[in-house]
Amino acid sequence: MSSPLKETGSDKLRLLEDWHKVLDAAAREVFVLMAGVTLADPEEANPPVPREVAGMVGLAGELCGVLTIRCSKASAVRMACHMLGVSEEDAAAQAADAVGEICNMVAGNFKAKIDGLEDKCMLSVPTVISGQSYEFHSLAVGDKIELPLVLQGEAVWFSLQVRV
Repeated sequence: MSSPLKETGSDKLRLLEDWHKVLDAAAREVFVLMAGVTLADPEEANPPVPREVAGMVGLAGELCGVLTIRCSKASAVRMACHMLGVSEEDAAAQAADAVGEICNMVAGNFKAKIDGLEDKCMLSVPTVISGQSYEFHSLAVGDKIELPLVLQGEAVWFSLQVRV
């Protein structure tokens, strides 16, 4: 396979559309396998982006960029609850770790689905930010794939920012 970074024009647009589908499939698979829950499509076209918790994993190598997952604190706790099989009260202390792990697994699942990319793209250690007063700026200036999904009634936003 040729490098995904050598696409131009309409090929680039088609590539990004394909990657949107791949990101969607990767996110849904990880939530089913790791948390035992199904993500739904949002009822509205662009639900508000939650800003309480953000997980990030960098991609480097053949594909450079960053995958982020943004959710509410309540959604982060639910992720931990489902992943660990414990009550929400017991899972609260593990919420940030759960978001980081989900983000890492979605990034890994995504790159594994791109033919020829799995061994040519490395992932960073996940980083998780909690709070409401932050701004996220990526140096991976390029194209962005936005994917809003819903976890038990609350929006969970996935974003893949890459240089293509």
